[in-house]
Order: sequence, then structure tokens, then C-alpha cells
Amino acid sequence: MTVDIAHSRTFASLSVRNYRFFWTGSFVSNVGTWMNRVAQDWLVLTVLTDHSSTALGLVTGLQFLPIALMSPLAGAFADRFQKRHMLMITQISLALNAAILAVLVSLGVSQLWHVFVLATMGGVIAAFDQPARQAFASEMVGSDLLTNAVGLNSASFNAARLIGPGLAGLIIAWVGIAPALWINAASFAAVIFALTAMDPSELEPAPQRRGRGAIREGFAYVRRRPDLQLILVMVFVLGTFGMNFQVTNALMATEVYGVGAEAYGLLGSVMAAGSLSAALIAARRERPRLRVLIGSMAGFALGTFLLASSPWYWLYAVLLIPVGLAALTVMTNANASVQLSTPAPLRGRVMALYMAIFQGGTPLGAPFIGWVGDVFGARATLYVGAVATGIAAVAAGTLLLWRYPSLRASVRRYGPHRRHPAVPAPFDTEEAPR
Repeated sequence: MTVDIAHSRTFASLSVRNYRFFWTGSFVSNVGTWMNRVAQDWLVLTVLTDHSSTALGLVTGLQFLPIALMSPLAGAFADRFQKRHMLMITQISLALNAAILAVLVSLGVSQLWHVFVLATMGGVIAAFDQPARQAFASEMVGSDLLTNAVGLNSASFNAARLIGPGLAGLIIAWVGIAPALWINAASFAAVIFALTAMDPSELEPAPQRRGRGAIREGFAYVRRRPDLQLILVMVFVLGTFGMNFQVTNALMATEVYGVGAEAYGLLGSVMAAGSLSAALIAARRERPRLRVLIGSMAGFALGTFLLASSPWYWLYAVLLIPVGLAALTVMTNANASVQLSTPAPLRGRVMALYMAIFQGGTPLGAPFIGWVGDVFGARATLYVGAVATGIAAVAAGTLLLWRYPSLRASVRRYGPHRRHPAVPAPFDTEEAPR
């Protein structure tokens, strides 16, 4: 039985030629990205250190620190320059960065500081890549299909997550770490080809922001939006304390359950099954809902608590499915809510702030979680995430439902189905974003 993507709500965006190219290229690249995460973690834990969770947390933190520091500037660039051209540059740069690590490991000369430096450089490039990538979706499919495109982007990421970690575990066990790193470096060619093959005349580029004060303008806009502020606080807590599975899965696999690379890689693939389900559900949803976001956050907290208490590897793996579903539901609802309720001329800067807050918390959370693992054990790393996200869900629900009528009014006024608030006038006309 075939599916007509032009008439299926779940796959509606794939009827758009440019988006179809981009989605396919991203899927191939995402497989490589997940292989790289497993290979890099295994390199740090088993080759460069003696299972140091602190070192692993530092590597993870360094990957995201530049996103926290540079995303506002990167968002201003995304609103000023053509996003397709920016993505070509960032994808080529990420490919070169990945190839350097592959060369070092292949030659047997890699050291921990090499991984630290390359993780930081990858974070710098990603800081410019992600706001442009997020805002580029609306230019390919328009506002009517944006929620669907956000869901399908997440589906691509998590479908790759089903394949990448398990494949990496097998390759590492069979032929070593270096081949997995080389596959990641080569996978960026798929996105570069997709961007090159697009028809620019079918894109709907947002008006390019010129003049001074671009970054200040983005912050000022968010200050007037209490509904956006609530979403940003929630994704900060999730990103900082909850979404540290790159660290927690590695610690649980090696320290608690004593399994090898294949079983560790399988955990990422299993979790992706739940995340992929949530992404496909999100693709069918016409509009994001804040109550769904809060409820999913509460579900994530409960699931993570059960993960921390699991006495067996197989139960831990099974519980990763609903945890992945809840986490992805939070992320897709938050992402689509922010994009749909933000006017196009500001979308790059607001999404940069969103990504800085969501992923920028990782430089704080990942080293802290790594330290918790070293001092209190692997299970404690999950309990911390469960408690933090649970408190955030309860607080958000209280604020929205009972305490602050003004917040509910903001949701009704600026929600995705309502008009956008007025865009403030530029402060000046000619200087570069800063």
C-alpha cells in the first residue's frame, strides 16, 4: 500500500520538492551524527580515559557552550543573510571538523585535548547552523505546513537515531572507532548536495534584517511575550537537567549494567523509537498546544524517575521508549509554538535564543551530571533530571492554570492561531548585526 504524501497530513511537507531534498539529505547526515556521538563517547570513556564521566560531561558541555554564547549573534546573521547559503557554509565546516577527528583516531595519535578542541569548534559552527536551519523550514514550506515540517524534521533526526547508535556499536565492535567517525564526516555531503539541488525560486525567504540593534530587538521582543518566556524556561530545564542521555546512558550501560559497545549503542536506538513515534504524532497535529507541552514534561519526569530505579538492563531499555516519546513531544510543541507565534523578520533571532537556552544549558548540566555520576553514582544522574523537570512541569502548570490570568491572555493573543504582535521598527539601517 502506497502513501500519497500530497494528501497525507503526516507527510504533507514532503510534497514540497525543496523540503523533500532537504529532509532526505538531513536524514543521511543525522545517521552519521548519531554514529559520531556513540563513537566519540566510546573513545573518551574507553580509550582516552578510564571511564571518566567527568571527562565525558566536559566534552558534551564544550559542544554546546558556543551555542549558549554565540547564538544571539548567529540569529542576527540568520535574519540578515540568506539561510540556504549560511547552511552550505556551516555544513562544509562541520564536515571538515569531523574529518579531523577521524584522521587523528585513524593515525592513533588522538588525545583528550584534541576531542575538547574539536568539540568546541563543532559547537561554534553549530551555533550558526542551528538558527538558520530552524528558520529555514518556514522558507521551504510556508506557515501552513510549518508544524508538519517541524515534526518531520524531528522524525528524520529520530529515525536516524534508530539506525545510527546501533550501527556505530556494531562497527566499533567489528572494526574500531575510526570507521564510524569517517562515516559521519562523509554523511555531510548529503545535506550539501540537497542544498545545492534546491530551486531557489520556490523558496519564500523572510525579509532580510538590516541595521543596528538586531540582537537587542530580539531580546526586547521576547521580554514582551510571557508565553514565550514560559516555554523558554521549560526547555532550559529539560535541556540542562533532563536531556543528558549522552552521559547517563553511557554511565548506566558501563557502570550499572556492565554491557559492551553493542548494548550501549542499542540504548540510543531504542529511545529513538519513542521519539520517532512522538515526531510522527506531532507531524499530524495541526497546531501545537501549551497544555500538551506541560503534560509531556510531567510524563518525562515520571519516566526518568522509573529509569533511575530500573534494576535490569532490558527494563531500562524498554522505559527509554516512553521517555523518548515524552521528551520529543515537549521539544516539537515548544519549537513549533515559538516559530508559529513569531513574525518572520524576527524568527532567526528568536529561534537562536530558543536554541541557546535549550542547548546552551548543556555546558552547565552535562559537567554537573558527570560530577554527580562520579560522586553519587550513575542512578543519581537520572534522579536529578527527574526532580528538576518534575518541578518545572508543576510550576508551569500552576502559573498557566491558576496563578496568572495575564499569561493565559498572552497565550490566547499570540498563540499560533492568532495574529503576530507588531514587529518593532529597526534601530538603524546599515551596520552589521551585533
